[in-house]
Amino acid sequence: MKAVAITKYGTPDVMQVMEFADPQAGPGQVRVRVKSAGVQPVDTAVRGGWTGFPVQFPQILGNEFAGIIDQVGEGVSDFAIGNEVIGWSVLACYAEYVVVGTDQIASKPREMPWDVAGVLSASGQTAHTALRELGVGQGDTVLIHAAAGGVGTVAVQLARAWGATVIGTASERNHDYLRSLGAIPVAYGDGLVERVRDVAPGGVDAALDAIGGEALPASVELVADRSRIGTIVGFDAAPRLGVRAIRSQRSAARLAELIELYVQDKLQIHIWKSFPMHEAAAAHREVETGHVRGKVVLTIE
Repeated sequence: MKAVAITKYGTPDVMQVMEFADPQAGPGQVRVRVKSAGVQPVDTAVRGGWTGFPVQFPQILGNEFAGIIDQVGEGVSDFAIGNEVIGWSVLACYAEYVVVGTDQIASKPREMPWDVAGVLSASGQTAHTALRELGVGQGDTVLIHAAAGGVGTVAVQLARAWGATVIGTASERNHDYLRSLGAIPVAYGDGLVERVRDVAPGGVDAALDAIGGEALPASVELVADRSRIGTIVGFDAAPRLGVRAIRSQRSAARLAELIELYVQDKLQIHIWKSFPMHEAAAAHREVETGHVRGKVVLTIE
């Protein structure tokens, strides 16, 4: 099979389309012919030298996918060849095929486009994990930093679906986008705390940081209960500030819940740009601009 891989750390140019042996489904596993794969900031970090995941060169990249099952291992009864699925696998998804356990996939609705399906799993489950850990629900006012990004886009909509009022930080060019998702937008930069207080005179109950920098100190000023402040990026600062460092907890049940919200028209996934697999370097450069609205996707043909 063809896959996008790296043989060393570096800039986007170190990625190459390489040939690998076709993986085979073992007991309890399925092989999926990948149609699309999401491109995340963590992918660019791994490529650049971050060692949060174990890397063995040549290393395939990518952590989320959608595709069609074309091989079923022994003991699998809940999925069959031809089923369309959405799933995740660490450092394996920029590829023509991926092998996963059945606990790493959920059924894709027929009406969901392939590009949307390929980017739902990772950011969606991170947002879901974070808001559940922060106890966001009916009547809360929640502040979401980087609300127009991949995680932020989903977090805004989940919080709204669960009955919360959402304030989202973003650059001004994304304010209309946030309003379309049901959030109250505020701009980054000096005076952020005051701007949030102006639009939330009753106070802020919880905050989710998906960008770092000023977001955590601002959240500490705005939210009285630090156990209801979480970050998915500021892992070094979290212990010092006494806030939650949140890592995604993925499960097939969590993914299925996100899919059901999509079917109910309570969750939209915005595709910022789509690239063919051989243009993965361009996709990484796009993500690294820091100005992506929603998600970037690779199409695997």
